[in-house]
Amino acid sequence: MLVEGIKSRPVYGGIAIDPFARRHIFALEGEGALALLDQKPALTATMLNRSEVLYVAAGPKGLDHDLALAALKPDRFWQGPTIETLLFRLRGSLSAATMSTRLYISGREGFIGQCMQVATDMGMDFSSIPTEHRGSLARRVQCVHCKGITDDVRTSPFKCSHCGLNLLVRDHYSRRLGAFQGVNVDAEEPGTAPQAEELFA
Repeated sequence: MLVEGIKSRPVYGGIAIDPFARRHIFALEGEGALALLDQKPALTATMLNRSEVLYVAAGPKGLDHDLALAALKPDRFWQGPTIETLLFRLRGSLSAATMSTRLYISGREGFIGQCMQVATDMGMDFSSIPTEHRGSLARRVQCVHCKGITDDVRTSPFKCSHCGLNLLVRDHYSRRLGAFQGVNVDAEEPGTAPQAEELFA
């Protein structure tokens, strides 16, 4: 069950290396590393000498691409333990960035949304940031009632991890929050929520 009345899901156009950028920053999560690794023809020594790669592993064991990324020998390679630490590092990198720096983001949708939040908070135009979705389609959802955010939501409805309400996942995406919206599905008759369906594998 999915409410599709309002469709505002972002479009991810894919990553293509900007040959005119003087500096490149890559924020990558899990399988998002492949978005960079698949660009091998464009990964010249000159380009990599001007690149910073920020990476966090995610997903099942075996999706850690740190060795392959480090083997590219970018100017800076950093691997963080969590998305939160990567976002902190990204904010620092962007605060020191100069004109003609290009940011690229790839990973799961929730990760892309959180990185975009950091970038737009720093004054970047979201439409100028190449993004590529890689990995699970699980969603990051905000409960419109308690405002809590639950990551890796795969079913609709699902139980809010903060207030416990049964939430129907709407197809409305908030760029400001980097999350979809979830609304109580059995508010008038508690306990009558339909059975959960796995929609976002």
